[in-house]
Amino acid sequence: MEKMNRGILTALSAIGIAQGLKIITHKKLTGDWELKQAFTTGGMPSSHSAGVAALASYVAANKGWRHTETSLATVFGVIVMYDAQGIRRHTGEIAQLVNDLEDNLVKFSGEFPSFEYVEREKELKEILGHQPVEVGAGALLGIVLGLISAKIEEGKQKKHEELELEV
Repeated sequence: MEKMNRGILTALSAIGIAQGLKIITHKKLTGDWELKQAFTTGGMPSSHSAGVAALASYVAANKGWRHTETSLATVFGVIVMYDAQGIRRHTGEIAQLVNDLEDNLVKFSGEFPSFEYVEREKELKEILGHQPVEVGAGALLGIVLGLISAKIEEGKQKKHEELELEV
């Protein structure tokens, strides 16, 4: 693990932790433990936001706020978070409307046999994006994890430098 890019490891860890937290938040909301929540899109907290915020805060802590890498990570992170709570959420709302429409068509076709309608086997996925609070929670989680990761790396570097001075 020492050779792996710490920024990537930080971002992927934040994504994994956020996905795991979805199991707990789902339990709190519904009372049901569902492990499959760790593999879903949408929900609390946003793993997309956690990942990009972790990367941006990690880079900022290491390189400083004025560095180009920090700018890149931050701008792309904002785009991802905007997309997660905007376009993707609205797509999920449209999917819900289409699923409701199909349910009504099935009922309608049952009442009027001459109306032929073939129901799809699988409904459209409705939970695609995030509410703003879910994006905010993911971003906050990511920032904390990014800063912790940077502090850990800083401590390892200091220890390594001290060992080199002793030799």
